[in-house]
Amino acid sequence: MDPRKKEKLDSSPCLHPKLCLESSDHSSQAGYKRPTEQQRLSAALAHSSKASDAPRATTFPAPLVLPDDDLALDPKAPPQSLRQWIRLKERNPITLERKTVYVATSPTIGPDADFMRTWTIPAGSDNLNVRPPKTIDVVEYLAAFYHGIHVRALPQEALTFASWDSPSTKSKASKGAPRYIGLNTSSECVRIRTRASMDRIFTRQLNLDDLLDTAISILPDDAYALVLLVDYDLYEGVDDEFVCGRAYGGSRVAVVSSARYNPMLDAKQGVERAHAWPASHCQTYLRTFCESSTLQPAKKRAKRSQNPDEKALDSSASSEDATPLTAAVAACQALPSFDSLLPTAVLEGLWLGRMCRTAAHELGHCFGMDHCVYYACAMQGSASLKEDARQPPYICPVDLAKMLAATGADPVARYKAIVAFCTKHAGVHLFDAFRAWMLEVLQGIEGT
Repeated sequence: MDPRKKEKLDSSPCLHPKLCLESSDHSSQAGYKRPTEQQRLSAALAHSSKASDAPRATTFPAPLVLPDDDLALDPKAPPQSLRQWIRLKERNPITLERKTVYVATSPTIGPDADFMRTWTIPAGSDNLNVRPPKTIDVVEYLAAFYHGIHVRALPQEALTFASWDSPSTKSKASKGAPRYIGLNTSSECVRIRTRASMDRIFTRQLNLDDLLDTAISILPDDAYALVLLVDYDLYEGVDDEFVCGRAYGGSRVAVVSSARYNPMLDAKQGVERAHAWPASHCQTYLRTFCESSTLQPAKKRAKRSQNPDEKALDSSASSEDATPLTAAVAACQALPSFDSLLPTAVLEGLWLGRMCRTAAHELGHCFGMDHCVYYACAMQGSASLKEDARQPPYICPVDLAKMLAATGADPVARYKAIVAFCTKHAGVHLFDAFRAWMLEVLQGIEGT
């Protein structure tokens, strides 16, 4: 049987005729109250001067807040305005001595740790031709996304996995998988805890905290931050099934795992490709998702009574309207549908897009940015892989203001750098959509 037949996740294609610009009906049931338009405008200002015109909802819609989304589980999460970010004591400014972001590739495997090679292969996987993202592609994405700072790859030989057990210990424990693995750096061998995967999708998992501690220990002197990419499944607490990434923002390090983003696991993990961003704003999809939730259906909301200054805001947009969001949807629809058999290159593009978005998010924490509660935004918190896929790759006006204050970059130059990256990776759903979104935004800025 053709292994790609398992990739068919949606029985019938959706044309996304209407796009929702507000949070779902479930948001009010969950207790989420979006900051008002005036609060959102003020949050993007360094001073309390009068704000400019509000950004259009067709460019920066509200967070979706579906059942079990991060904001549905934590609806009172505090916002972080630009002024709060500026006053943040833990924030690390870019300096002449520390102005480079390093990206470390997944450690190589030493000869005495060859058994680890099977740890990156999902159970029951029958398509091993789909390769994980290349570090250089993530480096180039981060260089465009954080335009204005240097982004470089850390030499791969800097990190190597090795056996932690001595020969005598190893012989006693030969019947079972090792509880620890060694990670060699240029100066020491760090002990990394391992455990069996709770859901058995992968053979073993590595401990995230141990990897973050290692990242801190190898942080170059000229580094502003370090992002460590790993191909292995990770866990943090004893009750965690898995975790995809984490940052110690104050310590300027982040770790991101590619394991769970493998598109060959989408069906098993319930990740719906056809309604990943930008189609996650499809009105039909949102209504169906909320209605099929195991939670009680949300009561019909009044006309945004919680934010009276937004009553005139359109709650939806037609896919035929010329807006950044509709342009992004159209770009996706121009590519092969997700209910067709996808070639390896498309699957690898899906994988790369997910890693790029998460790496950019975790690096944002190193810049002192907290989770966003203002808009649908790449800096939103995420409670699941399903929610991950629904979130956008762009950052909202509030977090863009923080980024530009940190990097000193020109916003137009940044947008053009992202367009160039996406053009280089044409044919990838996320990047084609992001490019179309960016071009519409640029047209609005430049008037061309």
